[in-house]
Amino acid sequence: MDNKKGDLAALASIPLIMTLGNSMLIPILPQISRELGVSSLQVSMLITVYAVVAILLIPVAGYLSDKWGRKKIIIPSLIIAAAGGGISGAASWFADGLTVYWIIIAGRLLQGIGAAGAFPIVLPLVGDMFDDDDEVSHSLGIIETSNTFGKVLSPILGALLGAWIWYVPFLAIPVLCLISLVLVVFLVKEPERKIEAKPLKEFMQSIKQVFAEKGRWLYAIFAIGGICMFLLFSVLFYLSNQLEEKHGLDGVLKGLVLAIPLAALCLASYLTGKKIGKNKKLMKWCGVIGLVLATGALFGISLFNNIYFVIGCLIICGVGIGIVLPSSDALITEGIEKELRGTITSIYSSMRFIGVSLGPPVISLLVGGGHMWMFIVIGAVSLVAVILILVMVKPESGEGKNDKSKMPRPVHQS
Repeated sequence: MDNKKGDLAALASIPLIMTLGNSMLIPILPQISRELGVSSLQVSMLITVYAVVAILLIPVAGYLSDKWGRKKIIIPSLIIAAAGGGISGAASWFADGLTVYWIIIAGRLLQGIGAAGAFPIVLPLVGDMFDDDDEVSHSLGIIETSNTFGKVLSPILGALLGAWIWYVPFLAIPVLCLISLVLVVFLVKEPERKIEAKPLKEFMQSIKQVFAEKGRWLYAIFAIGGICMFLLFSVLFYLSNQLEEKHGLDGVLKGLVLAIPLAALCLASYLTGKKIGKNKKLMKWCGVIGLVLATGALFGISLFNNIYFVIGCLIICGVGIGIVLPSSDALITEGIEKELRGTITSIYSSMRFIGVSLGPPVISLLVGGGHMWMFIVIGAVSLVAVILILVMVKPESGEGKNDKSKMPRPVHQS
């Protein structure tokens, strides 16, 4: 482990930067809407288009990393993400009005392409670097901490940079990507691949077999991951708008308020990751507890529209999601062979990005129906996740006990 601290530090910079590159836009979306003269739904597309292209390309990147090597995918992906951020940030220098909006959208598409081949590939690379389960778990814990810290830092940094000039958060992306790129190039030493990638036809048959054998609970965990990210980005988008429009909070102060439920998520995720170990039953029931907390908090918000009550409930919701994520992430790798790990975890990442992409536009459509009904709908979505984990995920039944792979390893994705 000691001789790989540099590798881990470099790899940990990727989830931090990818999270910042997307989430730090949340607090300045209302500001961008005013600057460009576009609607709340249109500005929410800055999050959605990034996620949609990532959804489509993450499985491709996962397969290519299994075939060609992780580092060969990560490095060009960081360059593409940097280019996308640069295009979005420079848009206002070369165009006016609505044209700026469409150039930013194009830049975000490009950034999404880069994101697809960056953080999702870090997870299987860490698994490749170590053979010992404890070392892998500890290393993935470092990656997880970096990712969740990015979520906490993003609203503060985004608000701070946006208070300077609204497009500066976009320009920060290539700078951050360059730092990560240098670290990866010079510090990360990818281990020699001991397993040859299967030909595409055989590879697809292997994937099909995995889902035939384990589809019942894999599909459920995929859906739960997507729902968790939908809940998170829905409430953050809503809270960002409410703090500015109804309570006059903007800039760093708004960023600090947005960081409160995210900090609760970060702490809960860290503590849960340490607690669950290799206990599959505990992973499931932690997931159940977390989803019940999130569901109860969201239904609770529908009862009162007091900002202090809302933030209090969102802290509970953040704790719930923080408990769910490491639990479902640990379960997702159960029974997955090493040569398929990049692809399976990438499909999971795609499902998470579906949740990210749906959150802001769904909220902008639901907000017209009123506070109560909006949170009843969101709470109902969370309730679906509770039912899925109770009914579909049954590690106590002995699922995967004949698998040749190692015990599940916790992973945490954007």
